[in-house]
Amino acid sequence: MKQEFRAFSRRTALVGGLAAAAGMAGASVARADSVPLPVSLVRYARRADESYAALQRYFYDPQTSFYLEEYPREGGNPWSYVWPFSQAMIATQTMAGIRAGGPRYLEDVADRYTALEAYWNAGTNPPGYDSYLRPPAGHGGDKFYDDNEWNALGFLQRHYMTEDGDRPALERAAEIFDLVVYGWDTNPNHPCPGGVFWTQATWSNDRNTVSNAPGAEVGLHLYLATKKPYYLDWSIRMYEWVRSYMLAPNGLYWDHVDLAGNIQKTQWSYNQGTMIGAGVLLYRATGERKYLDQARDTATKALAFYAQNERYFNQPARFHAIFFANLLQLQAIQPDPAYRQAMEWYADEARRRFHDAATGLYRFTGTRPVTLLEQSGMIRIEAMLAWDPRNYGKLT
Repeated sequence: MKQEFRAFSRRTALVGGLAAAAGMAGASVARADSVPLPVSLVRYARRADESYAALQRYFYDPQTSFYLEEYPREGGNPWSYVWPFSQAMIATQTMAGIRAGGPRYLEDVADRYTALEAYWNAGTNPPGYDSYLRPPAGHGGDKFYDDNEWNALGFLQRHYMTEDGDRPALERAAEIFDLVVYGWDTNPNHPCPGGVFWTQATWSNDRNTVSNAPGAEVGLHLYLATKKPYYLDWSIRMYEWVRSYMLAPNGLYWDHVDLAGNIQKTQWSYNQGTMIGAGVLLYRATGERKYLDQARDTATKALAFYAQNERYFNQPARFHAIFFANLLQLQAIQPDPAYRQAMEWYADEARRRFHDAATGLYRFTGTRPVTLLEQSGMIRIEAMLAWDPRNYGKLT
């Protein structure tokens, strides 16, 4: 799609001469529309370029357009599952938001979405993305509701970043939302009744924050685009289910509950992030201040929690990328310098501790293989730090 991201890229353009400007302490770089662009944005853009180049060099196969799950590959499937692929896809389109007229990124984004369709299973009702590549490229796999939600959020960001709105992207997001609604637990006798299950696989009956909060985000984006009550009503149900059963006494969110009523109480950063994002979107959809207040409260408590004893480094970068993307959505409505400061601190510390300058890869696990998920997470963080703040509302 030739027009994809063109207008958006013009608005967020980094112009030529960035390298020279980056060395000027306290200087700023003029954007294409003559609005000054801080050098800090230029610095992160250069880092993101380097990290993305490493992603393509070590993980990407140009013959198939698929990615390795890890580098170097140590057995297992030849290509990545759909969850890591979705994060590489979203990282790619986040890159497309920081370069003026970046034809390479426009082509790469189109390539990611073409490859994604190799995971699509149209033969089920409702259809959705399998966890692994469908035949003939792979053996297929169980559907995970959160996997599908990440893809839907990617499609929604594609819609926002296209000049006239990408209608097919919006329609695919709507298809996925129908799948998520299908995953709602309808048995009122279950502990914590309701909620979207994590997967259709028979080996798990968990209902998770991560299968409900991103689902609410998808529905709310669709509501804002269409004004159909169906999307708002279901999104509120998903959001309130998490608030009712996964909200811990410290104000953060637990992970999941099983059908015996056992709650897994890890407080992953991406769960805090998606509930922040859902609260922001509910405020945009309804105008009710309580949702914005809930999002701000979660953000404040999460930042304090992860900063304590550097808990950020007890969790993976891929989760923090989602957390920070949602913080920036809150920043677009309720600015607070603490949000970007935390994001910059993490990006700088991760680079200092784990970045391999020889390859451009992030080695969070030492000598073990680098994962597609972690490299994609860092690209996304660095790329978001290079975005014009006026466009944070286009993040998903």
